Amino acid sequence: MSLVARVARVRDAAEPDVQGEFVQSLERGLAVIRAFGFRRVSLTITDVAEATGLTRATARRFLLTLVRMGYVRNDGREYWLRPRVLELGYAYLSGIELPEAARPFMDELVDDVGESTSIAVRDDDDIVYVAHVAPQRVMTINVPVGGRDPLYCTALGRVLLAAEPAAEIDRYLQTADLRAHTAATVTDPAGLRQTLERVAADGYSLIEDELEDGLVAMAVPVRDANGAVIAAMNLCSYSLRTSPAELADRGLPLLRKAAAGIEAEMRAAMQLSS
Repeated sequence: MSLVARVARVRDAAEPDVQGEFVQSLERGLAVIRAFGFRRVSLTITDVAEATGLTRATARRFLLTLVRMGYVRNDGREYWLRPRVLELGYAYLSGIELPEAARPFMDELVDDVGESTSIAVRDDDDIVYVAHVAPQRVMTINVPVGGRDPLYCTALGRVLLAAEPAAEIDRYLQTADLRAHTAATVTDPAGLRQTLERVAADGYSLIEDELEDGLVAMAVPVRDANGAVIAAMNLCSYSLRTSPAELADRGLPLLRKAAAGIEAEMRAAMQLSS
């Protein structure tokens, strides 16, 4: 056996990194990348360690590896994602038709209502934004495509959760980390269950101040040709400018119209490609 092989065997025995077909080092590297977000643009080694559960030494090694690969940059203390990280999501986004089909309807909705709109899909306990359009104004809400927020305290997330089977909702309420982002965040599982039941009955979700103070959002489902909820679409504003009641009265019919238009566009695209 060569010296290199013996060293590799000792290393693997001391710290097994592959459990069956599960590569733990890949999981850890992706966890480091996911620790960043549009609400956490720059992070220290300690921040990353706390967000991922890794030791500071391990977090540092992963960050330095990502720096060397061109996915992360740092100034000696803080780290930021670099544009190259977009390559990781491009294959997924380019393979789905939803953002392309949605864009003209989102543009029209923003023109009609004058507020920001986003579309998101579920990824485990988060929503991931796959499309966003904002009006041309000084005070507006912008979220990056690929950005993430929790399911339980966003209108988009609640629409997606409410569409899940009862067993999945039960599992989520038992395992999710329902932490308070503001004084208004619903963190009680029983209270959240009642909210989800109301969302399912009403066909939309309306929240205020739960993710961020002063933030008002309303969301409706986007369904595929079989009626399954595949995404959610929202309107988002600041309560200083638009109250929840005003957003619902003025925006809900237009938001539902835009979602219906997207669904029809996607059905037509499927028929043409089949």
